[in-house]
Amino acid sequence: MKVIEKEKVQIFDAFNPFQGQRLKIMNPDGEIINDQWMPDITENRIIEAYKNMLYARIVDLKAVSFQRQGRLYTLPSNFGQEAAAVGSAMAIRRDDWLVPAYRELGAWLTHGLTALDYFLYVGGSEEGCRFGDDVKMAPFSVPISSQLTHAAGLGHAVNYKNGKEVVLTYFGDGGTSEGDFHESMNWAAVFGCPVIFFCNNNGYAISLPRDKQSKVEMLAQKAIGYGMPGIQVDGNDFFAVYKATSEAAAYARSGNGPVMIEAVTYRRGAHTTSDDPGRYRPGEEEKEWESRDPLLRFRAYLEKRELWNQEKEDKFSEQSKKDIDNQFAEYEARGNTPLEDIFSYMYKDMPDLLKHQMIELQSFQSRRKDE
Repeated sequence: MKVIEKEKVQIFDAFNPFQGQRLKIMNPDGEIINDQWMPDITENRIIEAYKNMLYARIVDLKAVSFQRQGRLYTLPSNFGQEAAAVGSAMAIRRDDWLVPAYRELGAWLTHGLTALDYFLYVGGSEEGCRFGDDVKMAPFSVPISSQLTHAAGLGHAVNYKNGKEVVLTYFGDGGTSEGDFHESMNWAAVFGCPVIFFCNNNGYAISLPRDKQSKVEMLAQKAIGYGMPGIQVDGNDFFAVYKATSEAAAYARSGNGPVMIEAVTYRRGAHTTSDDPGRYRPGEEEKEWESRDPLLRFRAYLEKRELWNQEKEDKFSEQSKKDIDNQFAEYEARGNTPLEDIFSYMYKDMPDLLKHQMIELQSFQSRRKDE
């Protein structure tokens, strides 16, 4: 029988979602309001976290700008959700698995991807999902919650090989209504898979508000039905996200099975660059969440401790913009994606059916050039 250390279950008991409790450590003014749960993290690591969040926001804003110029395709923004993305990714190890959806840019960059990888992905290149062996991350997944079955499978494989890795997977509030969510949660719990199910509850599933999505008071309550711990955290509070994910990782790595984290955050941008949130979201609500912005509160925390100032902000932002612009220039210099990539990334060995389709498309394009 597994022995679970008391401190590794205490946080899940203390913040029982059925008692309406949410883990909060830092308030919107950057003040620590719950020192008891402050994670054990160095000042250098805290500054690194803020830089990761700021860098992710700059990449995000630039990508949207490039898309508006017709230089990238439709993309989802991570604007406003940087604490949830970076805080969770920094709490796991680099040899752990990250299984993403499509709105965790900060997590991807933290776990080893580059801005170039991201530009290639949203630019339609299969190279954007061709990660190096040192990046333990699955390709981005757009079909809602389909990535959760992959995460459960990876967790099952970790157990089968007697490994010590943890699998961190992301989804939104709308994803909790999908069949893949329920099947994955049940499988991971039954077989004790080391999976952290991380729900980014940003208030809307495209245009459908959270209160029309599910009748439970907290989405984290759904974890209990599958026999795993569940916890809701302030998703705009880096420390709360980092603490909860660290505890979940320790719990899962010790062989105790999966955990679900619900991070209450807000998508400050549009669902994608093809969306108009003004059609379904009141301006007063957007203004209210603007004051809860994760970067604003984190910067306030750092400035109160004289760990950051405007000069450092300007210098880091300038360097980041130059670095990101250089990576975008490299992306554009690569030109169009080879037609063969549409087919060659489907299977390890291309089946005859795809070979015939590729030949047909090549022939069609050749005829068009001759016209």
